Amino acid sequence: MLVQNATVVTWERPNRLLPGSAVRIESGQIAAIGSSAKLSPRSASEEVIDAGGQLVLPGNICAHTHFYGALARGMALPGSSPKDFPEILEKLWWRLDRALGPEDVRYCALVSMLDAIHHGTTTLFDHHASPECIPHSLDWIEKEVERAGLRAVLCYEVTDRNGASGAKQGIAENVRFLSKPKAETIRAAFGLHASLTLSDQTLKDCRAAAPSGTGFHVHIAEHEADEYDSLEKSGLRIVERFEKAGVLGDRTIAAHCVHVDFHEGEILARSGAWVTHQPRSNMNNGVGVAPVEALLNEGAHVCLGNDGFSNAMWDEWKAAFLVQKVVARDPRRASADQVVEMGVYQNAALASLYFAPLDIGVLRPGAAADLMLVDYHPTTPLTQDNLPSHILFGFENSMVTSTMVAGNWLMRNRQLLTLDEARITSASRELARALWKRVR
Repeated sequence: MLVQNATVVTWERPNRLLPGSAVRIESGQIAAIGSSAKLSPRSASEEVIDAGGQLVLPGNICAHTHFYGALARGMALPGSSPKDFPEILEKLWWRLDRALGPEDVRYCALVSMLDAIHHGTTTLFDHHASPECIPHSLDWIEKEVERAGLRAVLCYEVTDRNGASGAKQGIAENVRFLSKPKAETIRAAFGLHASLTLSDQTLKDCRAAAPSGTGFHVHIAEHEADEYDSLEKSGLRIVERFEKAGVLGDRTIAAHCVHVDFHEGEILARSGAWVTHQPRSNMNNGVGVAPVEALLNEGAHVCLGNDGFSNAMWDEWKAAFLVQKVVARDPRRASADQVVEMGVYQNAALASLYFAPLDIGVLRPGAAADLMLVDYHPTTPLTQDNLPSHILFGFENSMVTSTMVAGNWLMRNRQLLTLDEARITSASRELARALWKRVR
């Protein structure tokens, strides 16, 4: 396939913006990038796509999400609204996950896939929980991700909050899924909930069960209660506790890290762990704002996720850009380049680590042909230097017209090709009604 007449954004270091260019795709990878005048069809059998002057960019990456919350949108809870994050967990998420059945799990994944394809998000790191149907739940999700054609890194959340049996089943599901053969677009991590629902014994059991080289995916210090609990249980702050337990490492994903201190930041940087920042979720839950600039300055990897919010990752960029300014009352905070560092380069490095040796999140020969077409024609000059500002102040999610993963179109000219959206949304509405009744 040859995609011609495009402005190509490579997201290399340094980034290149190439007007009037073409991208050749072979065997699911980028084969060549060059000017449309020079990169012409090599044979009558090569499909030629006219991009019509649209931008061609690498697909977006979401470093932390929760498919299982997809059917909660619009759900009202009885009684007074939760006053803080611990109450949000108790009144909403821990009721919701216990109410999920196998069909709910499947459709949560499908709904999330629809959303990702529409928004040009091609790789997602999911963190799953369904305490009443743990065994093989990751297989159900894998099947729907495969059907959609996206990339995903899956794990099951181990926690003690559903008893010893639930913790053991969660460990077994992670180990089973890590060990089984998987599609080329699927990878696995070992999921842990958070320090406040994990005993020392369960952490030891997880560490002992995890195959060598496994990365853990865990929430860290999303709310102060997590740090208070860790100090009470162990006399250590969370990151210190996890370091002692052998949970940290260069494949570990540390979601949120809103309330880590400077010393914990040093440990995270030293360990090579990947912090993920979810500003929209943090604002919605009123938990605070992660010190992402300090973490970056300490040398920590900092990525962007969405925590189950929409897979419109540019909305996460904009929230990350703005919230630091508000909390510090300083417009100099969180530069556009820092947002790009998190949302592009760090996310790409994390995805490439898990999908090695394939490069993800960049357009260059040999990299994955995971890309999107964006119908953006600005009224001011667009250059490789000011592209971040155009994304923050000009891009809209509705501008994504086509999404591709591994050389396969998942959406072309806004038409979904791998999923039946009408059928999925009709079924998901019925499932959601029944789920909401069970939750209430």
